[in-house]
Amino acid sequence: MGPNTLPPSRSKDAATVPATRFFLIGALLGGLICLTTSAVAHDAAHHDPMAERLEACTACHESQGVELEDGYVPRIHGKPAGYLYNQLVNYQDYRRRNRSMNHMVAHLSHEYLYEIADYFADQHAPYPAPAAAPQPALAERGEQLVREGDEQAGVPACAACHGEHLTGVQPNTPGLIGLPRQYIMAQLGAWQVGTRHAAAPDCMAKITQRLNGRDVEAVAAWLAAQPIPEDTRPVANAVVDPPLECGSVPAPES
Repeated sequence: MGPNTLPPSRSKDAATVPATRFFLIGALLGGLICLTTSAVAHDAAHHDPMAERLEACTACHESQGVELEDGYVPRIHGKPAGYLYNQLVNYQDYRRRNRSMNHMVAHLSHEYLYEIADYFADQHAPYPAPAAAPQPALAERGEQLVREGDEQAGVPACAACHGEHLTGVQPNTPGLIGLPRQYIMAQLGAWQVGTRHAAAPDCMAKITQRLNGRDVEAVAAWLAAQPIPEDTRPVANAVVDPPLECGSVPAPES
């Protein structure tokens, strides 16, 4: 064995250890690259620029609406896009009045308002539990008005426009389920006294003028106590022959 020759065992170690080390380093780097790529893909999949832009809306409305001591911030998740768009335009045109909403939508284009509406229409979340059932006499009158209407008073059934299961009808009619009693009363009352309007012809203004205070209370109490149906999506087909003509704002052309 010459002076520059290593013993057989050491020569083997010198040849294999670096190769093993390079293999382990390569495997480690490969794994890190895979993990990084996977994380980037995951973030990209869950990154939603529209959701970020609308955080102010979600902060106030949350996913199920928010009950306050002096009012209610309504649920907007899952409502028909046409309805949400109409409400945003109504705030923009001061047919509905809320200082925060009037200010927030004042300078937005109709195209962007529809984008907002379309985004929230595609969001779905569980509904809150229904309220306790009202007194039998009040419940009976409420169910009559919602299911059948009152022909003598000229009041059509709520279900004729809002759907058999009261989950709303595409493209412009909202659902009535999952709303607190006081909120429903407040909105019907707002139409009665003229502080809430819709695009002409304003069918809800006409209907509410035909309701007395007891009827408003009965409708609100009965609706608030209804169980949430299994399928909460708005009915896909528009009402062919509505009992009254209702106005709406045309959606922007895509």
